[in-house]
Amino acid sequence: MADCITLVLNGSPVTLPPGTSPTMTLLDWLRGPAGLTGTKEGCAEGDCGACTVVLEGADGTRAPINACLAMLGQVHGLAVRTVEGLRGAEGGPHPVQRLLAESDATQCGFCTPGITMSAWAHARQGGPGGSSVHEALAGNLCRCTGYRPIIEAFSRLQDDGAAPPALPAPASAVFEAPGQVFFRPAGLQDLLALRAANPGALLLAGGTDLGLLASEHRQRPPAVIGLLGVPELQALSADAAGLTIGAAVPYARLLPLLDGPLAPLGAMLTRLGSRQIRALGSIGGNLGTASPIGDMLPPLLALGATLRIASLRGERDSGVEDFLLGYRKTTLAPDEVILSIRLPRPPEGAVLACEKVSKRHDQDISAVSGAFLVRVEAGRIAEARLAFGGMGPMAARARAAEAMLTRALMAPASFADAADELAKDFAPLSDWRGSAAYRLAAAQGLLRRLYWRVARPDLPAEVHAL
Repeated sequence: MADCITLVLNGSPVTLPPGTSPTMTLLDWLRGPAGLTGTKEGCAEGDCGACTVVLEGADGTRAPINACLAMLGQVHGLAVRTVEGLRGAEGGPHPVQRLLAESDATQCGFCTPGITMSAWAHARQGGPGGSSVHEALAGNLCRCTGYRPIIEAFSRLQDDGAAPPALPAPASAVFEAPGQVFFRPAGLQDLLALRAANPGALLLAGGTDLGLLASEHRQRPPAVIGLLGVPELQALSADAAGLTIGAAVPYARLLPLLDGPLAPLGAMLTRLGSRQIRALGSIGGNLGTASPIGDMLPPLLALGATLRIASLRGERDSGVEDFLLGYRKTTLAPDEVILSIRLPRPPEGAVLACEKVSKRHDQDISAVSGAFLVRVEAGRIAEARLAFGGMGPMAARARAAEAMLTRALMAPASFADAADELAKDFAPLSDWRGSAAYRLAAAQGLLRRLYWRVARPDLPAEVHAL
């Protein structure tokens, strides 16, 4: 017998009727059957933030997400807060709502509900100061260009101190609708058994990519296995040698651990997507989709990351480089899942640099991305690992350029020579994000600039960009 989707909505438990489509977007359900039209639909792609709602954790955390990309099956057992769920002490406007209104930060009002929810989350999870405010707003587009009063309002936010919700213990569930089945396992063994029995089912972690099937393309996948309820995929640990990251760990949890030699990766990760995207998006999802413009793939290649892959047949390890086979192709067998990623720290004396070239600084897909690990000894380059995305059918290392740099003098001319070798490594395609010639020129420019990243890592990033 199929289960019913349940969630805590604005503080109250809600059980959806049997047969509710588990791949309906949370946005469609909120604006339709739930009758909560404060959450708006803008782009339906996770870019504009008009549909922002907040997931409330039992630990008190608040994670803004794009309701347009989340499927109902994903939020089973979770707590969702919409703009209608914000109320003041006596039922009037919430302090966040009042602050935005009094700061003249509402403009036409279409984007205001999403901005309000980002503000409510930021009041607890963000910090004071300009940079954190801009980061909190990166996923919300104000069509009236009213950012000045919005930013001023954000800088004055205070946490309302509301207690976290009580959430039920996770349990395995199956949701069915006509022509659809959505499995939500609550443990690794359940997941592996489901994967073996349903090799054609979609594996859905954060859904920041696959969610487009439901939101933009209006598809209803016949079989989905949701991964958010599997604790083994949420494990995250750090040691002196590196990080072990569960395949479904969201970027938001990973980001605080990317410091020291890994700080350049942390800086790039803040551009991978907005807080809404990072609240659910994961490295496992980036690897599973194997997109050639997946921003995390070049850093994984440059750092020599490895994967732990599991099935009922056992577990195996694989280098990321061996795992990627071509355009959205990997070595993952139909009965396998990615269990975790091992991310090494750069070796002593090595410099890591991460780059992203896109039309917008925030919230944009890369035209070209790169990650570079360079180690210098006695004035010569002892090691060079150069990985690029957007330069071919998959993210890959630039072997010819690496060979040119290795054992070369640590000098601008060496990096210029290596940049010339990129034409041997890649034959990029042209599309609306950039022509083949542009992509090659951009990649070559990044490699020439790498000299200054390595020679003068103390210089501010804006100097490197000159």
